Amino acid sequence: MDLAVEAAQSRHLSGFLEQFALRATRMLDASWGAVVVYKGRDTEFHEMPGKRGPTSPFAAEWLLSNAREIRNEMETRALPKEIAASLDSAEEPETAVFVRIASSNKEKLGTLCLFRKRRTLAAEEKRLLRALASHAALSLENFQRFSQLERSKRQWVEDIDAISDYIVVHDRSWRIARTNRSLASYLGVPPVALVGEAMSSLRQIAEAGSDLPCPFCRDTQRKHEEYVAASADRVFLISTSRTPGATDDDSRTIHVLKDITDRREAERRYRELFDSIQEGLFFATPEGRFLDVNDAMVRMLGYASREELLRSDVSPHLYPAPEAREKFLAALAEKGVLRNYEETLRRKDGTRLHTLQNITAVHDARGRIVQIRGLMLDVTEQKSFQAQLQRERDFNQKILNTTQSMILVLDTAGLISYANRRCYEAGYQESELIGHRLVDWVETSHRADFEAALETTAHGHQVENLELRAKRSDGSMGHFSISLSPMRDEQNTVNSVVVVMTDITDAVLLQAKLAHSEKMATIGRLVSGVAHEVNNPLAAILGFTDLLLENPDVPASAQEDLKIILQETQRTKDIVQDLLSFARQRPVQRELVQVHGVLRQTIKLRSYDFASHGVEVTEEFEEGLPPALGDVQQMQQVFLNILNNAYDAVQESGRRGNIKIRTQRQGEMIEVAITDNGTGITDTQRIFDPFYTTKQAGKGTGLGLSICYGIVRAHGGEIQCWNNEDGLGSTFAVRIPVATESALAAAAAKEAGR
Repeated sequence: MDLAVEAAQSRHLSGFLEQFALRATRMLDASWGAVVVYKGRDTEFHEMPGKRGPTSPFAAEWLLSNAREIRNEMETRALPKEIAASLDSAEEPETAVFVRIASSNKEKLGTLCLFRKRRTLAAEEKRLLRALASHAALSLENFQRFSQLERSKRQWVEDIDAISDYIVVHDRSWRIARTNRSLASYLGVPPVALVGEAMSSLRQIAEAGSDLPCPFCRDTQRKHEEYVAASADRVFLISTSRTPGATDDDSRTIHVLKDITDRREAERRYRELFDSIQEGLFFATPEGRFLDVNDAMVRMLGYASREELLRSDVSPHLYPAPEAREKFLAALAEKGVLRNYEETLRRKDGTRLHTLQNITAVHDARGRIVQIRGLMLDVTEQKSFQAQLQRERDFNQKILNTTQSMILVLDTAGLISYANRRCYEAGYQESELIGHRLVDWVETSHRADFEAALETTAHGHQVENLELRAKRSDGSMGHFSISLSPMRDEQNTVNSVVVVMTDITDAVLLQAKLAHSEKMATIGRLVSGVAHEVNNPLAAILGFTDLLLENPDVPASAQEDLKIILQETQRTKDIVQDLLSFARQRPVQRELVQVHGVLRQTIKLRSYDFASHGVEVTEEFEEGLPPALGDVQQMQQVFLNILNNAYDAVQESGRRGNIKIRTQRQGEMIEVAITDNGTGITDTQRIFDPFYTTKQAGKGTGLGLSICYGIVRAHGGEIQCWNNEDGLGSTFAVRIPVATESALAAAAAKEAGR
């Protein structure tokens, strides 16, 4: 009973356990006693007062190990002699008694250790030990619970004080019951100084805007509420909870004030930044409903306000094609992030909005998309501009590629950087265009003019219709009309030159032929008039000269002179006849002509001279050559005249003569080319002019080729000449039209009529 009273009144566990060990020692007639208490892995040893227990390390280790190892309710062990001898006792004990102290749930709390002489325990002693162990267990459990409660209370106070938010608790009478250290430090007083003070003294912190004595209470009927309250320089998020008090008629109200001034400022700055961005920002659900948007997004979609856009579900209206949204969600689910994603949306008024988007998906713990965040850029104007630019580019490209002129772009160094399709169609290769100098194409004598024009263009002036001779794709020289235009950069500096080249070789040749034809016609009219005027005096001279020669009275010496006059007058008459033949050629007799037959007949006329003077004639006649329509005699006259000139040219050269005659069909024309290896032609531009000759005086009148030119033109053909590229001789080309089918039919009908 005394032990129970001590256990109930004791406030210190150590003193109680020492007295408990002393009482147990006396009751069990033991010489020494102690209680071992277990606290996790730690061990506390409480020895009875008045007697010294085992002090050696061996004794302490043996005692503690045996105390922990007992498996039964109580056990006795033989006490080692060295331990018994170390005790402060008249008689050395022989037995150590170990009694387990366990809680109500069988948790081992400690062990009672007693040293005594007797080895066995009587039944009454065992019951006594059980009762003692029960008292000890009950006391240990009570002390543990009290200790836990004290620690919990201290920990709660420390936890509350460690919270940086302001915490205040008041009772029903609006008096402060508890505050944490953060609030007291803010007010500059100890926490205990605020206990019992009225809640109205805290109005300086913030007010919730109510008339209640507590500045933080708004609705006393609600158990929980949360709202924002502000003071002059701070903003607080106030969380209020109401709980029952210690008695039924009391209650406690807990206010937690969280300073959100910095967060509110950050939110304000975030919102300002959010709304100031010109690109559209949005937060949306996976179903497409907007959670938040910035002002730019509202303007882009054509809505009056953010509230209007957030209030209504506009996702079905946004996509012109419903399947586009399904495609978007599938791509987002697969990748999680979409960069530079192009999508066409519909504004509120129905117009199309072309956008470029960067989308991020927010997933939950299960990997499901719970939110979509994105940035949207309006590229409608850029799309329209790109479409217009593409149309203009296609239009310009078609012009560049379909024009019949060659268009090139040169850089400031004169190198070709671009050539249109016409350049390649004309036969030029890209490898000989791009990166090469255009001036290298130009004939050497014209390069100075081209470089001067290029320099003029580089200074910002345009040069048009510059006619130059330049190399064609087949290597021959042609006539080109060239225009140069400057191209400028953003600083208005000329950075390249556009060159437009038109091949006018055929036009120049045609113009030369036309001029030559007009000249020949003019000369023909002039010659015809002169021949008529000269013919009559010549007839009188010839008549009177004949009469004088027949007069016997004329001396012999005079007759010799008269014969010379007659001879020269006759020669003059022949020249006049040639002039008349040139001026007034007789009409062409239209009949089928086998060109090969005419050529062979003409060659036969000069075959003796050719053979006797070592001139070789080579024939390269095309098989199956169709007939021509014309005058056999006139055509033979043309070929014979050309052969005579070729024969004279090879004779003058002094080398072994070689004349090659080649025929071929070229479209609707038959070409006869006569090439020699003679002295060549001094001036190919004047060779067909009347009275122009390179022969010695008395060997030619200069009318032969003029007459040939007229005959070929009368047949609807053309005649040309040029010096050979190897520098040996020249070539004459005669082109005569092929007989048409109607002409062939008419000739066949005429033969049948005969």
